[in-house]
Amino acid sequence: MLSLCTGGRSASGRASRREFLRIGATSLGGMSLPGLLAARASAAGSAVKETSVVVLNLQGGPTQFETFDPNMQAPAEIRSITGETKTSLPGVTFGGSLPRLAGLADKLAVVRSYRHGISSHGPAAMHVMAGGNPTGAMMGALYSRVSGLTNAATGVPKNVLVTSRAMGAEHKELYYNADRVSQTGSLAAAYRPFDPSAGNELLGNMTLQIERRRLDDRRGLLERLDALRRGFDNGGLETAGRFQQQAFEVLVRGVADAFDWSQEDPALLARYDTSTLEPTAQVKQRNSYAKQFSPVALGKQMLLARRLCEAGCGFVTVTCPGWDMHGGGKEFTMADGLASLTPAVDRAVSAFIEDVHARGLSKNILLVITGEFGRTPRLNKNGGRDHWGNLCTLAFAGGGLQMGQVIGRSDRTGSQPAGDPISSANVMATVMHTLFDIGQVRLMTGIPKEVERVITGSQPIRELV
Repeated sequence: MLSLCTGGRSASGRASRREFLRIGATSLGGMSLPGLLAARASAAGSAVKETSVVVLNLQGGPTQFETFDPNMQAPAEIRSITGETKTSLPGVTFGGSLPRLAGLADKLAVVRSYRHGISSHGPAAMHVMAGGNPTGAMMGALYSRVSGLTNAATGVPKNVLVTSRAMGAEHKELYYNADRVSQTGSLAAAYRPFDPSAGNELLGNMTLQIERRRLDDRRGLLERLDALRRGFDNGGLETAGRFQQQAFEVLVRGVADAFDWSQEDPALLARYDTSTLEPTAQVKQRNSYAKQFSPVALGKQMLLARRLCEAGCGFVTVTCPGWDMHGGGKEFTMADGLASLTPAVDRAVSAFIEDVHARGLSKNILLVITGEFGRTPRLNKNGGRDHWGNLCTLAFAGGGLQMGQVIGRSDRTGSQPAGDPISSANVMATVMHTLFDIGQVRLMTGIPKEVERVITGSQPIRELV
């Protein structure tokens, strides 16, 4: 539990032994982290740009045909089952369920030649989030390893995971799989993204419920007990303490406000709202997976991502599950899943892009839309598409990159890139060039050489930079 209010008083009014031990454990675990974090932030210096990246991870493997590459010249068993819709770019079409995003195509860069070749969920998901880098760490973990775990000015965590469960207890039954999008590889587990939904307790504990004087007294106690930790060099202690430190920053600095989307204008909240875009009763009756894959919280997730970026978070991962549309039995058919998921993405992402643009943040926030892999060119006998790593969904918005274009193209069956493929290393390099001044990273000390090589060693997508 992350709350600092424990009750726990003795008859004399003094803190109980249980409360004291709880405070002491917090100190031993991580209240020395402020110095560590400050040192790392100072070391990062001018290498860290004032930019943020939001990765919308469509978990399960989003179809390239029904999103950004409808391939309508192909035979009926291959081309988009939702048809196509004209975009704001001449001659470019998107899937038929994305009319809002089609109208914003001039603010998007769609990649139709992204390939990594992995068609198994777990390995593919981790590969994409890591950009295929040899450390195995997700891009957000690499970022926080260089920039520091917490924003020194605001106290907000630098690397955050936003699942549907983070949006409130009413979403606790929705699908949750954090492990595939939050791995730290060879880095310490401390660099795992901060997950507001962990234990479903964080949002309820973000209000300071004790007097500031008592909190200051406890902080002094923690500082004295912190000497106990100085004799240790243990990554496990750092990991445990990192969550307590971030919780303290959330409570004291008012970072909770970043998580409170109710402060937004009602009209904007309505623009993001995906609460009505759940699978129909018929689909739920036929398909036991339908309820847990409902995208009813996606709009709030994207709004929270924007608020976190404004509060100083550098890397936000938003998950939207349900894209594993094989069909048959209790699984989604393409028609089942797309009827709710693509309209939800269309609404939430278009609202995000317009919101960011209206706030003058298009150069400061880069949105990346992808998933672990694409789907097979031909519909299977169950009305679904199977795993396909030879061509994957990928799109960008903002970040000061070159928007309003389609990069690469697929072959006539949508099976693979027709020319030179975009690799996961190219994607990661594009993200890292957005977050860092690469030349300054090369001059940094205090970061592992393998991390420096990963961040500086690949080429971004040349059409974007």
